[in-house]
Amino acid sequence: MTLKIIFYEDRNFQGRYYECSGDCADMHSYFSRCNSIRVDSGYWVLYEKPNYMGYQYILNRGEYPDYQRWMGYNDCIRSCRMFPHYRGSYRMRIYEKADFGGQMMEFMDDCPNVYDRFHYRDIYSCNVTEGYWIFYEHPNYRGRQYFLTPGEYRGWRDWGGMSPTIGSFRRMRASFA
Repeated sequence: MTLKIIFYEDRNFQGRYYECSGDCADMHSYFSRCNSIRVDSGYWVLYEKPNYMGYQYILNRGEYPDYQRWMGYNDCIRSCRMFPHYRGSYRMRIYEKADFGGQMMEFMDDCPNVYDRFHYRDIYSCNVTEGYWIFYEHPNYRGRQYFLTPGEYRGWRDWGGMSPTIGSFRRMRASFA
């Protein structure tokens, strides 16, 4: 199956558009702004800046007629990455301090409110051992998003965080949206 996403300059899938079927580090030559998106297949991580930097937006199959539908802060998308469906297990450890220090808790499922489960508002480091995960700035999967792949994140800046405060997180799977 070929994965595909279509970016449109105007709302409601109007105006100039660009079809993408893989990673793209700099899309500024294809369109000047992005106000609507159609995801035909796959998972996509969109970035506000070139080279996979800036705010992140995680989208799966569906239609997004304006940037607020994907929780966008503006109409600027400059790079994107594609990720195939993951069907394996999920496992992640979060820590109250940098470099895997302090209290630790292991998760294998979604967490709508980090404070209710972990009793800390801040996550300073984490180790993703299985699956793809999405951190959200606020509880109930709201606010800025951060995409995590398997690996060690010794500090919150390693996952592109603006601060260590994480309100919720979930597994990236077919029905996460």
